[in-house]
Amino acid sequence: MIEDFFKLIKETWNDGLGGIGIDEILFSIGVLLAALILRSLLSSKVVDWISTKTSKTETELDDEILESLRKPIGLVPIAFGLYIIASYLPLEGNLEMISTNILKMLIIYTIFRTFSNLIQPLLSLLSDTWMTAAMADWLRKTAIVVVWAIAIAMMLDVWGVQIAPIIAGLGLFGVALALGAQDVFKNIFAGIFILSENRFQKGDRIRVGDSLHGIVDQIGFRSTKIRLFDSSPVFVPNADLSDAQLVNHQMMEVRRIDWTVNLIYNTSIDQLKKICSDIEDFLLNTKDFPADLERDNFVKVQQLGESSIDLKIICHTEAVGFLRFSEMKEELIFNIIESVTKNGSDFAFPSRTVYLDN
Repeated sequence: MIEDFFKLIKETWNDGLGGIGIDEILFSIGVLLAALILRSLLSSKVVDWISTKTSKTETELDDEILESLRKPIGLVPIAFGLYIIASYLPLEGNLEMISTNILKMLIIYTIFRTFSNLIQPLLSLLSDTWMTAAMADWLRKTAIVVVWAIAIAMMLDVWGVQIAPIIAGLGLFGVALALGAQDVFKNIFAGIFILSENRFQKGDRIRVGDSLHGIVDQIGFRSTKIRLFDSSPVFVPNADLSDAQLVNHQMMEVRRIDWTVNLIYNTSIDQLKKICSDIEDFLLNTKDFPADLERDNFVKVQQLGESSIDLKIICHTEAVGFLRFSEMKEELIFNIIESVTKNGSDFAFPSRTVYLDN
């Protein structure tokens, strides 16, 4: 009786789950736990130790590459642990095929995850030399799509899924796609043209035509997203932007002020000269109003108007930001009012004298 009981225990231990003994299951769990512990050590301790060495170098590229490899490195012990488990367990038939395919998929994922993570630090070398930040970001997204497309194709091939018939099957939609292909490529090439010409980048404040005015939020393959000042997004096809009259306020070197000040006709010549001199002194003594003769900075009597003597004020400010520019215009207005009042003149307003014949 007791011998039969121990025999039953032995058979249960050996049969385990689906013919896999309990000892083999415990061994597999142990290998998996060891792989997880090793993964944690590699991803944290080992990589952190190496990062302390690379942080002492002058370049930051090695730090970025090491950080991008942190997660893929952690997948290596998992893949190796699964390989040990698959080799140790007595798997046959479909189970052996499934385990092998899963292991292959994990290896493919690890390899292409490494490639995908390395794209960003490697493209940082190009963005500082001959590519703008927007072009580098665009190229990064394209490269990531290509890398994962190849990875998915290889994963499907592992399971015996033929990629060629799938691609050929897409030809059924060729006619429909061809109808919009011209516009798609037109927008894509227009986007490349915009980036290569460096017309604008993300964060630039631009005005398109007479109606659209906002901040560039994202430059896509086919269109550019511009966020209006009320935070509403507007998606503009790149082809339209390449042909449109576009003003990029972010590229301004200076802002121009062109004002006409109307003074009353009772103002004398000496008063006019003194008013012009005071305003010019203010412009010269304020550092944000650069004195550049090539830009025609001056304060002069312009003409004798219908109801006023007109002063012409033209100057340029180094402040490109709209807030600071508004503050400078306010300071200039206050100075003009002070100069006119101090010299005994006043501002004219449109008036007309009517003579009645009795």
